[in-house]
Amino acid sequence: MQKGKTITENNLTKGNVLRILFTFSLPFIAANLIQALYGAVDLFVIGRYCSPESVAAVSTGTQVTQIITSMITGLTLGSTILVGKYTGMQAEEDIKKTIGTTLTIFAAAALILTAAMLLAADPILKLLKTPAPSFDLARTYVKICFCGIFFICGYNAISAILRGYGDSRRPMLFIALSCALNIIGDFALVKGAGLGVAGVALATIGSQAVSMIAAILYLNRRRFIFTFRLQNLRIDWKKAKELATVGIPISLQECMVRLSFLYLTSITNRLGIYAASAVGVASKYDIFAMLPATSIANALTAITAQNYGAGKPERARKSLLAGLTFALAASSLFWLWAQLSPQTMIAVFSQDPAIIKTGIPFFTACSYDYLAVTLVFCMNGYLNGRSQTIFTMISSCFGALILRIPLIYLVSTHTPDNLTRIGSIAPAVSFFMAAYTSLYLIHSYRHEKRAMSQSTH
Repeated sequence: MQKGKTITENNLTKGNVLRILFTFSLPFIAANLIQALYGAVDLFVIGRYCSPESVAAVSTGTQVTQIITSMITGLTLGSTILVGKYTGMQAEEDIKKTIGTTLTIFAAAALILTAAMLLAADPILKLLKTPAPSFDLARTYVKICFCGIFFICGYNAISAILRGYGDSRRPMLFIALSCALNIIGDFALVKGAGLGVAGVALATIGSQAVSMIAAILYLNRRRFIFTFRLQNLRIDWKKAKELATVGIPISLQECMVRLSFLYLTSITNRLGIYAASAVGVASKYDIFAMLPATSIANALTAITAQNYGAGKPERARKSLLAGLTFALAASSLFWLWAQLSPQTMIAVFSQDPAIIKTGIPFFTACSYDYLAVTLVFCMNGYLNGRSQTIFTMISSCFGALILRIPLIYLVSTHTPDNLTRIGSIAPAVSFFMAAYTSLYLIHSYRHEKRAMSQSTH
C-alpha cells in the first residue's frame, strides 16, 4: 500500500452501491464471526473438559468482558466516522491528526481502565449475583482478561481507523491470526495443561497481544498513511473534541445495552447453575445471530461517513436499504433454527440434559430479537455515519434503562421461573425501538430534502 494512494484505492463513494456494500461488508462479517469465536471457543472447551461451575463462571465472566469491549469499540467507532468523513473529503492531514489523537488517547485510557477494572472485579461479580460455586473461577477469568485491556484497545483502534479509511480486509486478517492462536491456546492450556478457566483467559489475552503487535509491524512495513512511532503519538485537541463528541455517545449506548444484558444475567444467576448456563449459551448465539446486523451496521457507518463527507447523501440511503435487506435475510436463518430445533443449538455448547431442558423456552422466546435488532442496528449504523450519535445514544439508553431493565425486573419478580416471559422482553423492546427509529429516519429524510430544495432556489 503506497502512501497517499489508499484514499482513492479505498473510496466508498464511487461504483455500484450493492457491490461496494457487499465487498466492504464481507470482511466485516468474517472479522466479527472470527471475533465471536473467541468467547464461543472458550465456552466450548470449558463445556467439554470442565465442570458446570466452570461453564457458569466463563458465561458470567464473558458478559463482564463484553461490556468492556463494547465500550472500547463504541469509542473507536468515533475514529471510523471521522477518518471516513475526512477520507471522503480527501483531507490527508486531518486523517493523520485523527489517527495520532485516537492512538494516544486509547493508550492512556487502557492503562487507567485496566487498574480500575482489576479493583472492581469482585464488586461487579457480586452485583451479577454470580453463583457461589462459580465465584472464584469467574474472578480468576475476569482478572486475567482485564490484564489484556491494552491489547483490546490497540487492536480495536487500529481496526476502526482502517475501516474508516475504507479498508475492511486487513482488520479481518489481524483478527483471524488472533483467533487461530486463541483456539490453539485454549486446547493447549485447558485440555493439555489443565488450567481450566485461567487457561482460556490466558489464551485470549496472549492472542490479542500478538494480533495488535502484528498489525503495527505490518502497517509500518507497508507504508500506511500514518507511521506508528512514539513521536507521532500526540493529541490534537480539536480532533480529540470531535472524537469525544461522536464517540462517547456511541460508547455510552453500547454500555447501556450491555448493562441491560448484565442485569438479565444477574436475574438468571439467582435461578441456579442450569439457568445461568442456559442463558450464557444463549448469549453466545446472540452474538452469532446478530453478527450480520452488527457487521452491516458497522460497514454502513463507514460508508455513510465517507458519502456524507463527499456530499452524496442519496448514495448513503441506498446503502442502508441494501444493508437492511441483506442483514434480515441472514439473521432469519438463526431465528428459524431456534424456532424449529432449539435443543440442537444448546447441545453445541453443552450436552447436559438439565441445561438443554432449561434453555429451550428461553431460546424460543429470545430468538425473535435476532430479527428485531437487525432493524435497530442497521438504522443506528447509518445514523452514526451521519454523526447523529446523540439520537442513537438516547434511543439505546431509553431502550435499556427505561424499558428493558424495568420489564426484566417486573417479570422476574412475579414469574421468576418463567424463562419464556423473561426471554420475550428483549425482542419486544427491540421491535418498539425499530418503530420509533424508523419514524425518526422518515422525519430526518424529509427535513434534509426540504433543506436541499431551499438551497437550490
